Amino acid sequence: MSSSKTLGFGIIGCGVIADFHAQAIANLTGARLVGVADQIEAAVTRLATKHKVGFATTNVAELLARPDIDIVCVTTPSGAHLEPALAAVKAGKHVVVEKPIEITVERVDELLKAADAANVKIAAIFQSRFGNGARTVKAALDAGRFGKLVLCSAYVKWHRAADYYRGWKGTLKLDGGGAVMNQGVHAVDLLQWFAGMPEEVFAWKTRRVHTGIEAEDTAAATLRFASGALGSIEATTAAYPGFNKRIEITGSTGSCILEDDRILAWEFREARPEDAAIKAAGQTVDMGSGATDPTAINFYGHQLQLQDLVDAVRENRRPAVEGREARNAVALIRAIYASADQGKPVKIA
Repeated sequence: MSSSKTLGFGIIGCGVIADFHAQAIANLTGARLVGVADQIEAAVTRLATKHKVGFATTNVAELLARPDIDIVCVTTPSGAHLEPALAAVKAGKHVVVEKPIEITVERVDELLKAADAANVKIAAIFQSRFGNGARTVKAALDAGRFGKLVLCSAYVKWHRAADYYRGWKGTLKLDGGGAVMNQGVHAVDLLQWFAGMPEEVFAWKTRRVHTGIEAEDTAAATLRFASGALGSIEATTAAYPGFNKRIEITGSTGSCILEDDRILAWEFREARPEDAAIKAAGQTVDMGSGATDPTAINFYGHQLQLQDLVDAVRENRRPAVEGREARNAVALIRAIYASADQGKPVKIA
């Protein structure tokens, strides 16, 4: 592909998160938003008007037929990602899907198989990986600075008001779960990116406050990693007032705490010259926090990730968070749910 060609984006699904994609695309180098689509005409009109998009339709096939669209963002409800993503793949478009990439491993695998057959790139939104703090932690782990990992845990203690759970939110068919699948998924992804995929989980889930929804508002899981390390995942939308997501990595020669993208603790048995600056700066990229308000994030993390995808298409390389990477979080969360339902440990396939 010519490095000078401006890549065209389309968005399928014109709900709240589509605004963040549109803002991110407007700030990309070498890309522009060409068209938007949604089954609900009012939603299409709102997004197209707000972002001055020239093409808006309630017919997804019309959007996908445009030759000036190279990449499609799928921002429909979580359990409705597969169908528009498959249509985009079959139309020869590269695809980026909002988190989670889908709500079951089987649906994820169907999409990945189709993308392979069509020879198109597929990515999933996990913008937390693009923060300076997260990348600093990952680099230290890859360099072996933590020694033998001991405990690796993630905590998402958020608050959602009762009126948040309207429409598809909290339903098993379209949300795929509750506090873990929807709110906890970014922390789950970061934890497995840092420490590797656990081999086995034992979990509990419940509805402590939001008793009218189908899915859980609170869950806790214990983890056993392939390395022998242990850990835990806690997630809730029932904790007032809500706190920033937190990842703790502890090892035999070092430990750290990452809160959203800010490094709160950074201690190693063998200090390095850069450690003082890391501790002083916190290495944060401000992406906002969804702890108390799902719209309180900003588009900068999406911008970083979508720019990576644009560059990956130009350079014919894999995107930083390709579909198979995004599969891991879904597999881990489904194992958590299976363990809670069965009341016994579950191995992760």
